[in-house]
Amino acid sequence: MFERFDKAAKFAIVMAQEEARELCSSTIEVEHVLLGLLVAPDTGLREILAAHGLTADTVREALARKRTGEPLGEEDAAALRSIGIDLDAVRESLEATFGENALDRADVPQGKWRWGKYWGAEGGPRGHIPFTKESKKVIELSLREALARKDDHIEAAHLMLAVLRAPNDVTRRLLGDETAQHTLRDAVTGYLDRAA
Repeated sequence: MFERFDKAAKFAIVMAQEEARELCSSTIEVEHVLLGLLVAPDTGLREILAAHGLTADTVREALARKRTGEPLGEEDAAALRSIGIDLDAVRESLEATFGENALDRADVPQGKWRWGKYWGAEGGPRGHIPFTKESKKVIELSLREALARKDDHIEAAHLMLAVLRAPNDVTRRLLGDETAQHTLRDAVTGYLDRAA
């Protein structure tokens, strides 16, 4: 299937793995494919995405913020409560044992840890990083998008249409509500129509 990908689409897929590595992810998620598209050498697509508030820098910042220390949100707290975990009670218990603001003072020890052999010096995973089921689906859907349009190759814009067609929870938050996603889909489709 990858023989049908044009240069920009191939570049986006390769960069998805690099973005996953940079963000210390052990798998390539849909949001990494989106990041790959945001750095792909398709200037027209990048301009459309930027006009809709999506740039590589803003998406990386949002993903890094979520990964590194952003406090659990209300949705996370509700999910934990549903399985019997009360975050306030956990915090109180830790502070009773370790002192006030124990979580804020926590320091992760530096040096080698037991998973070190699987991680590179930069803190990211070494070697091949697998695609998740959802990101594989996006790649498959990009082929379907191209076939539906009767295009003979898969461009980065087809990948973007596939991301819009099957976003995961993280990507959905990055892309905005249904109206924003529909507007972006129309813009990307128009871009492909002009290029044809």
